[in-house]
Amino acid sequence: MLAKRIIPCLDIKNGRTVKGVRFENLQDAGNPVELAKWYANEGADELVFLDITATNEKRGTLLKLVKEVADEVYIPFTVGGGIRSVEDVAEILHAGADKISVNSAAFNRPKLITEVATRFGSQCVVLAVDAKQINGEWMVYLNGGTLPTQKKMFDWCKEAVEMGVGEILFTSMDNDGTKNGFANNALCRLSENLNVPVIASGGAGSMLHFLEAFTIGKADAVLAASVFHYKEIEIKELKKFLSQNKIEVRI
Repeated sequence: MLAKRIIPCLDIKNGRTVKGVRFENLQDAGNPVELAKWYANEGADELVFLDITATNEKRGTLLKLVKEVADEVYIPFTVGGGIRSVEDVAEILHAGADKISVNSAAFNRPKLITEVATRFGSQCVVLAVDAKQINGEWMVYLNGGTLPTQKKMFDWCKEAVEMGVGEILFTSMDNDGTKNGFANNALCRLSENLNVPVIASGGAGSMLHFLEAFTIGKADAVLAASVFHYKEIEIKELKKFLSQNKIEVRI
């Protein structure tokens, strides 16, 4: 069995790490380079770096910051935000990232997934999906959660995997920043119906929530932000807790 992964997420706006609740009311959470170094030393398995305003501002990812972060960490590192082409992906991987995350651009032009997977391999293509429940259905949202679509999340994830996505990062907008736990039923459905790893995002508030995401949600990895940024949960202690509860993690 593959070890379960713990992944801190650095949402970046104007060169700073930020965190909000349900994608709103963003607060400063620190220097992304310093946080990346801290997490690498504290036992994080991977990092995710999301330039959260790149799409809305119609610009590319902040490559200089990607290089600075990549220079300081030795663990796998995913970068997303503003990626629209194979050329964008090449630049980001060259800057030091191990994987890229696509969201709105892939939804608007699904062929992008196949183009990137064909050139660089499915293993480096992560599909980020932001979704919320509308009348009992999980619906996809774009542009940092600001633009609703008529697409059901489960349908979109299935199509994306068929086109070459190697991993799904599912963020529940209903749970994001609430610290009330993850959307475990939706996670479980994704995990059971897709043949790629699923990363849980949105709702971490306690160590128990991580355990539930792995056991009830059957997630392969759990991503969190504020509980790590503000040191409410320490990764070493979290991994010890998970190990004691029979979850295989790298310690």
